[in-house]
Order: sequence, then structure tokens, then C-alpha cells
Amino acid sequence: MTETIDVFSRPLQIGLIGTGYAAKLRSQALQTEPRATLTAVAGHTLETTQAFSQTYGAKPSDSWAELVQQPSLDLVIVATVNRDHGAIVRAALEAGKHVIVEYPLALDVAEATALIALAKAQAKLLHVEHIELLGNMHQALRTSLPAIGTPFYARYTTIKPERHAPKRWTYHPELFGFPLMGALSRLHRLIDLYGAVATVSCQTQFGDRNEASDPYYTTCYCTAQLRFQSGLLADVIYGKGEALWQAERKMEVHGQAGALIFDGEQGLLVQAEGSQPIVLGSRQGIFAKDTAMVLDYLTDGTPLYVTPEASLYTLKVADAARRSVETGQTITLE
Repeated sequence: MTETIDVFSRPLQIGLIGTGYAAKLRSQALQTEPRATLTAVAGHTLETTQAFSQTYGAKPSDSWAELVQQPSLDLVIVATVNRDHGAIVRAALEAGKHVIVEYPLALDVAEATALIALAKAQAKLLHVEHIELLGNMHQALRTSLPAIGTPFYARYTTIKPERHAPKRWTYHPELFGFPLMGALSRLHRLIDLYGAVATVSCQTQFGDRNEASDPYYTTCYCTAQLRFQSGLLADVIYGKGEALWQAERKMEVHGQAGALIFDGEQGLLVQAEGSQPIVLGSRQGIFAKDTAMVLDYLTDGTPLYVTPEASLYTLKVADAARRSVETGQTITLE
């Protein structure tokens, strides 16, 4: 963000909404950070919130609505179910807080657009986390791209079999959102590397539970084809659940002078004269790095690695994928 905001010289008081995996990693990062103190936590249930707060030396709040109104807080971190992101971010910004929110900013493009405008009007930081850009694969891919010349095709696959599929919010369509919105990073890392998208075509398949009243699905499979304005064609495959049988986490990019293949923790540069491995750094510590970069921004004005506008653009592409599923048509982006 380029607008002027408060620069802090004292430890920031932080409120955290959520008690899951991302919230845990945020809290751990703050334990060793002298520039900030985790002050308050709000979670889904009082029992879980109390246990989480005790572990990290914070005070439990009755609700997120109560937490964002606490006058002592400088920054609110939103790490809860996707459906609630937009409402919580709006309440926090209107209460005069800086905000970190795990992607997506909201499940509705118009709402996300309005939140970015609100943050600017309030002169408050709105940081949408995209740690995939800080990860080992993305950094190695960015560094290695020049070796393959002009890329013309990319394929990104993340498949996670789970048997039996859990009744977690990530398997609930209302709480998680459209698959490529809830899993926005699958599109965002490609857009970060290759720029604007021209067209999107998408299909989904879900496995339902036997009970008609059960909203949780057992399997989600989503495949999208993106044509970028550069001409590059990309296939994105995202799947999870009990009807998928082989885990896969693979990125491949093909260019006129070679290909880059990242399969799990293994990287490979393939060229006419042969192949050579690509060394990947550690995947550990990227939530801590993201947290530290936000504090750098708030204390020193150091620019952040991603803007909310960039995340919003990817959300628009994800929404185009959703509309493609609904209409059965290829969607052209402006």
C-alpha cells in the first residue's frame, strides 16, 4: 500500500480471530517478536478459545465482534472460516484497526473491492496474506524461469486424498466458498508470475454424503484452464477428499528452451542438453516471515511483498471460474 499510515515505535497490541492451524502459526511467530504482543483471542467456542489463549498468554474474548472493538488493539489478524472474512475485516477497519487477513479477503468480489476502498479511506493497513509467494517452490520457480525461455504452458496440480473426509469447514461449500476462491493461492502464484488472464474455463465435481441434510461434501475436484494475455495456457487442478486416491503436488512449466518440473520437494530443470536438479529452500517459517514483514511495514514503512489489489485481481479470476461452472461457458475477463 502506498498511502500514509501510522508508524509505531512501541509494541503493537494484536487481536487474533481464529484458533486453527494458521492462527497457531501466527501466535508462535508473535511469541518471539519484540515489536508486538498477542493481547486477545476470539474463537469458535469458548472452551477452545480459553485453551488457546492460555497457551499463548492472551485473554479470551467472547466473540470477534467484541474483540475488534477493544480500544487497546492496534492490529487484528483474521484467521477463521472464509465466509466470515469480509464481515470481520469491515468491522475491524471501521473500529480503526490495521488488519491482516488470510486469503481470500472475501468470497464476493464487490465486497472485497469495497473493503480495499475502506482501508484506504481509514488510512489503515489491509494485508491479504499470500504466503505461497514466499514459499520455496515459488521462489525457485521465479529464479529459474529465465532458463526455459518464453513459457507457453503451465500445469499446477494439488490433490489431497482424505479418507474418511472430515466434517471440517474446508469441506463445507458455504464456509469455504467456491473451490478456487477458498484455495485462491492455486491461481495467485500463476498470476504473480504470468500476469493478466484473458479467458477462464472451469468445471467442478463434488461427492455428497448420504444424508440429504448434511451440507459437507466428501470429495471436491476442480479443474480450470486459463489463457493469459501473454498467450500462455495453464491448467489448474485442485482436489481433496475420499474419492481421490493418489496425493500430488506438482508444478510444471514448459518453455521454448526447456521445462521446469517441481514435484513435491524435488525440482528439475530439463533442457536439450540434459537435466539438472533445482535446490529448494525450506518450507518452514513462512507465516513467521509474513508476520515480520507486516511489522516491518508498520514500524519502518518497508514495502510489503503483495498488495490487496493483486489479491483482488486473482479473486476476480476465481469468480470468473465460478461463473464458468454455472454457465458452462468460457468467461472472458476485461
